[in-house]
Amino acid sequence: MGYVQVGLCTVVSLPILYYYRHLIWRPNIRLPPSPPSLPFVGNLFSIPSGHEHLAFAKIAEQLRSDIFYLEILGHKLLVLNSAEAASEILDKRSALYSDRPPIPMLTDPALMNWSKLPSIVRYGDLWRNYRRIMNNWLSVRAVSQFNDLQERQARLLLQRLLSATDHAEPFEHVKNEFFFAMASSMFELAYGYKLQGPQDKFYKEAQLAAHNGFLAGMQTNFLVNTFPVMSYIPDWFPGTGWKRTAKEWRLQQEKAKTEPYEWVKAQVNNGTNRPSLLAPLIHDHELLRGLSPTEKDERLKEIGIVMFGGGTDSSAYFLVNFVAAMVLNPGVQVRAQEELDTVLGPAVLPSISDRERLPYIKNLIDEVLRLYPVFPLGKHYLNKHGARVPHACFQDDTYRDYSIQKGTAMAIGRDPRHYENPEVLDPDRYTDSGVPRPPVFGWGRRKCPGIHFAENSMFITVALLLAVFTFSKRKDHSGHEVVPQIELERNAFTLELKPFDFVFKPRSDKHHQLILGDIDG
Repeated sequence: MGYVQVGLCTVVSLPILYYYRHLIWRPNIRLPPSPPSLPFVGNLFSIPSGHEHLAFAKIAEQLRSDIFYLEILGHKLLVLNSAEAASEILDKRSALYSDRPPIPMLTDPALMNWSKLPSIVRYGDLWRNYRRIMNNWLSVRAVSQFNDLQERQARLLLQRLLSATDHAEPFEHVKNEFFFAMASSMFELAYGYKLQGPQDKFYKEAQLAAHNGFLAGMQTNFLVNTFPVMSYIPDWFPGTGWKRTAKEWRLQQEKAKTEPYEWVKAQVNNGTNRPSLLAPLIHDHELLRGLSPTEKDERLKEIGIVMFGGGTDSSAYFLVNFVAAMVLNPGVQVRAQEELDTVLGPAVLPSISDRERLPYIKNLIDEVLRLYPVFPLGKHYLNKHGARVPHACFQDDTYRDYSIQKGTAMAIGRDPRHYENPEVLDPDRYTDSGVPRPPVFGWGRRKCPGIHFAENSMFITVALLLAVFTFSKRKDHSGHEVVPQIELERNAFTLELKPFDFVFKPRSDKHHQLILGDIDG
């Protein structure tokens, strides 16, 4: 049979298969409310234009329901648009909703073969072992041993930022410094390795692996993520360049996770290792008992690279969002600086131990995370641009008399009902104990294991930035302040801000000298 005949058979068969699946074979189930659907594409064209967290809020309002169901190109998605629904499903039923949906380009053994990465591994014994390891070393008490490195990296960031204070457009420089500072902390945490600069080979390889993994996880980038059967197409078949790309990326991610691991392994063997998460696990640790040397090495490699990926981008984007919030809300910035000056004294650098003494800054961080969420729909989610959801239903379930089918993915929308004037940056709202903190680190058993390290990192960096710098609007030639346009990139994975205008300076000459003071790097 020739290509033309095969094509004709496919065209004729698809409508028949669709009709059979959706109208005859499909079981008699009651699904949650859903917007209008079309054959083959499902609800793809029922999602309003714009960013999905806002679009999903519109759909919830139109359907008058805090949960609704979408089917997009055959992928099932349940959107939870209230904290109550998210808690009831992802917390109280976490045993059923802790799986991961498959991502063929990323996880198929014949493609990138990254299925054992802790953040995307399927729910089961391997995931449980990862969690035991990371929970043991990332508890509140355990991460306190890394407070000094977090404070040192944050203070080094202040010094590097001084060179950008005279830039006409400092956005890119500041953003890059945020990324390098967060990456430096994560490399020290994971491996005890100090990055040698932005061109450090370990840093560049880890960045590339994270970038490639992101691209591979985007559904619309690769058809195999929508039609997994395509993975069986022979490599020699025309149009399969994506398979060669997958293999190249597989080799690159193997290099990115192996080289720093072999470095720390050599340091441990030589007795010259610095404190890190991986070093104590390399030789006969009880958490890895029963594994072969190869299995142990593979698990520790994956933990190392996921520490970088999980702790770098999200924290750096948060800091960019924090700068935007300060530029637009100078009164809030002044309040935070007044708290620092009153509690610690003028021109004093805060430390992580000061966190409980600075409640306004703690509330400010939560408010920035609420108003400018880095992951607006519960980290990853499935949408018309193709990102993925962190939680998937492990087996068929029923919620509010609605059927939730096995494999259905979850997305978390923004619920403004708990917040008065939800679009206003107001740290004081959390002085009311009835106002919930934003669940930025996820829900249920898949909640981010690095939450305590991340909270310390965000606090010390924000507190130090506020202690020594002031971020403000740029002035035009007439001396009038120009309100910057804060816009979102069309990025389905995170809420990344487009470059915006601002200026920042040390608060005074005394603060300038404080930044230049000796810091042990």
